[in-house]
Amino acid sequence: MELIKVVEILEEIAPPELADNFDEGRIGLILNLENDIKRIAVALDATSYVLKKAAEMKANLLVTHHTLIFHPINKISKPLAESLKLALENGISLYSMHTNYDRAEGGINDVLASRLGLRNIETAEIGSIGELEPCASAELASHVSETLKTPVVYAGEKEGIRRVMVVGGSGFSTEFLEIARANGVDAFISSELKHNILRAYEDLCLIDATHYATENPGMEALCSRLCEIPGLEVEFIEQPSGLKAINKA
Repeated sequence: MELIKVVEILEEIAPPELADNFDEGRIGLILNLENDIKRIAVALDATSYVLKKAAEMKANLLVTHHTLIFHPINKISKPLAESLKLALENGISLYSMHTNYDRAEGGINDVLASRLGLRNIETAEIGSIGELEPCASAELASHVSETLKTPVVYAGEKEGIRRVMVVGGSGFSTEFLEIARANGVDAFISSELKHNILRAYEDLCLIDATHYATENPGMEALCSRLCEIPGLEVEFIEQPSGLKAINKA
């Protein structure tokens, strides 16, 4: 399939106009080799590990959530050079779908909400809000950890939690938490929880389920959708998260 046809499909799934302004120049075809696409690899990040796996499977296109180069650069580091070399030598075009896929129907946040078993899911400005059977903070944190297969930390002891908001990735910002408050949310699930947020939102149950684990399900779902396209082989590349949990007696 022509690369341009694949791009059209990806843009139907996550229209570029949904992206935040800061994503300008960071989404879409980041590396366009104008190649014929037979195999697609899907992953959260375009790391050297992922690119090596994509090369092994002879992928012509790697679709990721995070772009290979996020900030403008004046120097090319050795890791970046190695990643670019892997892509170029193996003929792998790179496509990134970031905040546009966060906001898209069936995107990062909708998939996360569904994976966690939330019902009556509605889309907020950036995240997704849903309901579950009433539970306490510890119960919800345990459920999140088991479902996403990740260590979690939480704050805010609450009973009778019903309304939950999820934001995949780094979502613990005042902007998003004010949306949660305005929508009567009891618990907020995202990643990269900071001390100032803990102090300012003690009325909510806050669960940090890691950046990777809150976004990876959305990319797995994307892979499943692309698998339905005739004539294409699509494979998901799971990345080592690097996180370990230690339990002390």
